[in-house]
Amino acid sequence: MSSQSRKLCFVTVGATANFDLLIRASVKPEFLRYLASQGYTDLLLQHGKDGAALLRELLPDTMFDTTDPLIDPWAMVEGVKISRFDFRKEGLQKEMLAARGGSLAFRNQGVVICHAGAGTILDGLRISVPLIVVPNPSLLDNHQDELAEELEKQGYVVHGHIDRINGLEEAVAQLERLRQKQMSWPPVNKGEDPRGRGLAGVMDEEMGFLLD
Repeated sequence: MSSQSRKLCFVTVGATANFDLLIRASVKPEFLRYLASQGYTDLLLQHGKDGAALLRELLPDTMFDTTDPLIDPWAMVEGVKISRFDFRKEGLQKEMLAARGGSLAFRNQGVVICHAGAGTILDGLRISVPLIVVPNPSLLDNHQDELAEELEKQGYVVHGHIDRINGLEEAVAQLERLRQKQMSWPPVNKGEDPRGRGLAGVMDEEMGFLLD
């Protein structure tokens, strides 16, 4: 397959908390078929330290044939090439840039589906990668829903709903609409909201998080 036709969906659950719901939703046959119908050729999963055990139940055995840390195991499922890895100490910028598109390996613009951790969201926004932010409902006393909802209202991200039957499919479709709006002129979002907070103010208010 030529790089000109490749399109990446990168899913990251972070390094600390388990997010089995997002992993399961990402490899559902229905979602994979939807990705293929939208021109996506690759799905890359960052599953965390405990996600491999779950994926063993959901994906072909070939995904677990290698123990070489330099090789991401992969398999073709529903017309999509699925690769996986635990985490990368050097961060996820390379994967996010691949999903942004315009690289030698992935020319087409793809998407990043991520947990609603402030650090991951900021990493994506800094390099202008399209983000679907999915709050983890298993976390206690978290403000992920509020953060994702507010950032979506201001046009920065799409708030993904993992509790809906076709939640990821709906989010990807919404992301494509947002992408088209962001490509228009003048820009939909100028970093301001009616309350005058901007991105830094939103992060500070919702998460107690200050931008550098």
